[in-house]
Amino acid sequence: QVQLVESGGGLVQAGGSLRLSCAASGRTFSTLSMGWFRQAPGKEREFVATISWSGGSTYYSDSVKGRFTVSRNNAKNTVYLQMNSLKPEDTAVYYCASSRLRVGVKIRDYDYWGQGTQVTVSS
Repeated sequence: QVQLVESGGGLVQAGGSLRLSCAASGRTFSTLSMGWFRQAPGKEREFVATISWSGGSTYYSDSVKGRFTVSRNNAKNTVYLQMNSLKPEDTAVYYCASSRLRVGVKIRDYDYWGQGTQVTVSS
């Protein structure tokens, strides 16, 4: 079993930056791909970014490509999401999740989820 705890959310002005962290428990972190999803009020949860177990492969949704960067530190059992040039439409609860697949972009690809961290971008 994997436990995931996100942190780093908050309130930021449009154009600003935030870095989210997701700390994982368990010895298997380095064998798991990790993903970030988000859910805005009244909307479905959507894929944001994913990173393979080694960090060698990353994928992003078109809406964040070029602004967000996903990375990981397997020695610290932590995955990060650096968010730059934030827009009001990035406002959402952000979740990290783990997967046994090499990479996954769908909710059903992921086995364990964190509790989420709120990101609010003001205009």
